[in-house]
Amino acid sequence: MKTGDQIVQALPWKWGVQGRIFIIGGLGYMFDAWDIALNGFLMPLVGAEFDLSLSDRGFVATANLMGMAVGAVVWGAIADRVGRKKAFSYTLLIFAFFSVLGIFSPGYGVFLLLRFMAGVGLGGCIPVDYALVSEFSPKKHRGRILTALDLWWPIGVTLCGVVATLMVPLDNGWRGMLGMMVLPALLLFWVRRGVPESPIYLSKVGREEEARAVIDELVARTGATPEQYSIPEPGAGEGEDRPTGIRAATAQFRNMWKFNPKVTSVSWLLFITVMLVYYAALTWTPSILKEEGYADTAAFTGTTLMSAIGILGVVASAWLVDVMGRKWLIGVSAPLASAALVGFALMLDVETAALIWIGVFGFLTQLTIPAMYAYVSELYPTTQRASGFGWASSVSRISTGFAPMLFGSLMWPLFGLPLTFTILGVLVVGSVIWMAIAAPETKGRELDHVDDPSSADTDLGGLTSEPASVSK
Repeated sequence: MKTGDQIVQALPWKWGVQGRIFIIGGLGYMFDAWDIALNGFLMPLVGAEFDLSLSDRGFVATANLMGMAVGAVVWGAIADRVGRKKAFSYTLLIFAFFSVLGIFSPGYGVFLLLRFMAGVGLGGCIPVDYALVSEFSPKKHRGRILTALDLWWPIGVTLCGVVATLMVPLDNGWRGMLGMMVLPALLLFWVRRGVPESPIYLSKVGREEEARAVIDELVARTGATPEQYSIPEPGAGEGEDRPTGIRAATAQFRNMWKFNPKVTSVSWLLFITVMLVYYAALTWTPSILKEEGYADTAAFTGTTLMSAIGILGVVASAWLVDVMGRKWLIGVSAPLASAALVGFALMLDVETAALIWIGVFGFLTQLTIPAMYAYVSELYPTTQRASGFGWASSVSRISTGFAPMLFGSLMWPLFGLPLTFTILGVLVVGSVIWMAIAAPETKGRELDHVDDPSSADTDLGGLTSEPASVSK
């Protein structure tokens, strides 16, 4: 007899059912992208208003990203404890509240504090959204669905770029940029209240009656043939008597490394290195172009172009992820994206060539990131999926949170842009090699069946090879 989890993962895809959750989750992800991209546009404008040095401007992005790092861990733990639905709803409400307060910041210190708090709210969106969408997605299409979810990221960055470019000429335009995000976020919070709880989560924590109600409704709404299924009893540490608060976060951290040290190290290294390169480009491109003599509008257009072309990269990634597999797609596109960023740095004095290179980077990096998010979300079991993804996201936000400050005050002035981006690219290559050695391919596998803690493919030439002991 099939389990309830297997029933959910075998359902046909319907836009009115799973597609609705995909869209609502994606819109939250869009706001995450918008807010992070906004850091790059705020840095030169806030810096001018408060008369900040180049290194001090980096704190604009650092405060926001550090808040997101805290939020990713906190909300991942909350989602694994109280459910995806509640965490899914309230992350945006907290973000909107502190964004409104940020509009009225009287000074730079208050502004940084409010950007940090807004980041705490929004930092939970990605781990919670990916956990929820993945658990409603049919196994057959899950890779493409999770990869396509990243389509909302370049859309968010592009919208941010368009709005920021239009508001640059206005007095105190950066305050208006913050305000433009609030009303849509509140509307989305209201819409999210109607999203059902994940039946896979409900099964894992022993809420059988609720799980059956959601599963039966999904079967009816997708037109699948009803059949008998079982809801297994929760395993040790999976029920509702699990620890909470700091104890929960500590237990989840320990369990992630106990579950599979190699998988967790791969997840963390991929997130740190790939997102370090991406955030360096995203947050500093406007400032880099302004330092090269570009006007405000032209400098903001570079980031907007990068993200707009990235939409095509996500579409291509959604197709390639199930053709090439997760590991091959990440392993090829991530180093090439880093190389394109070096090309951008070398060609800054030729405006057309620089914009072409930043566009190429935008396409290639959006081949990598959606596949990476799908891959990491599939590596962990249901009871650790949100927190596992959240911790990986958090450590990347911590590293990238310090990066804007270090980039502006140390690396760019000391090494120059080409060598700085080359160093970051070498780190990406190292993480890709470790992924090839230490982690399995997840293409076509059921959730909760990539669980062998000791074996992974060790053949560098076989990025898509499968460890013999991992269930299919």
